Amino acid sequence: MGDEFALAVQHIHRSKSRVVVTGIGKSAVIGNKIVATMNSTGTPALFMHAADAIHGDLGSIQDGDSIICISKSGDTPEIKVLVPLLKRGENKLIAITGNPDSFLGQQADFVLNTYVPKEACPNNLAPTTSTTAQLAMGDALAVCLLEQKGFNADDFAKFHPGGALGKKLYLSVKDITRQNQRPAVQIHSKVKDAIVEISQKMLGVTAVLDGDQLVGVITDGDIRRMLAVHENIGGLTAQDIMSKNPKTIDVESLAVDAMSLMQANSITQLIAMDKIGTYQGIVHLHNLIQEGITS
Repeated sequence: MGDEFALAVQHIHRSKSRVVVTGIGKSAVIGNKIVATMNSTGTPALFMHAADAIHGDLGSIQDGDSIICISKSGDTPEIKVLVPLLKRGENKLIAITGNPDSFLGQQADFVLNTYVPKEACPNNLAPTTSTTAQLAMGDALAVCLLEQKGFNADDFAKFHPGGALGKKLYLSVKDITRQNQRPAVQIHSKVKDAIVEISQKMLGVTAVLDGDQLVGVITDGDIRRMLAVHENIGGLTAQDIMSKNPKTIDVESLAVDAMSLMQANSITQLIAMDKIGTYQGIVHLHNLIQEGITS
C-alpha cells in the first residue's frame, strides 16, 4: 500500500460519484463483497460483471464514476477486452491486481498491488491467498473512505436498521419503557401496596416516589429480605424497605448502554429518567435480551 492507494482514495472521495466494481470468477465474488461494504459505509457502489459488461452492462457506468477492476493476473481475455472499453470515457480506472506489469496494471490510472507469492491451495491453483489480499485491499479502501467522509455510528445506523446490529445502533431506552408498565408507589404507601404494584406490573420492581420525585426503589429482593426479618409487616411503609439512590439511566440513552450499566452493577432493572429528573419507567434485562441486545 503506497502512494497510489492514497491517491485512489482521494480521487474517489473528491469525485463525489459512485464506484463501479468489476471482475470475473473468484474476483467477481470479492467485488460483490467490496460493493456491499462500501454501500454500508457511505460510498455508493455497484457491481458490474466483467463478462456481462460487453453485453450491455457497460450502460450502468455514468460519467464521473470511479471504476475498480479486480484481477489476479490482470491478463485474462475478458479483462483485455473490457479495459479499453472502460478507458473510452473520462472515468478513472483503479486496478486491484497481483501483477502491476500486466495489461490491466499498465492501463489503470491507479494500481493497488495485491501480489502474493503462493496460494494457500496445495496445488497453487485455487484463488485463496490472492482473493484474501483482494478483499483486504477493498476493505482498506472502504474504511479510508469512511474516515474521509466522517461517517459515524449514526450514519451507520441509517443503513443497518435491521437485526441485532441495527438495534444496538438505534434502539433507545425510551423504546423499551414504552412497552412496559410504569410501576410506582408513594413513599408512605403500605408495603402491601408495593407488593401488589410489583406483582401487577410484572417487572420485579417498583419506583418509590415522594410526589413526583424519585427517592428509592423496591425490588423482589427487598421484599424477600423484609420477610426474613419481619413477621408483621402491617405497619411498614415503602420508605422502611426501599433501597435509596437506585441506578438510573437517561431515557434517551441507547438500550445497549443500559445493558452495559446492568452488567457493570450486576442488576437486572434500571430506572429511566428524563432530562429534568422525572421518573419515566423501567427497563428490564429481559427486555434487552428479547430485543437481541446481549452486550
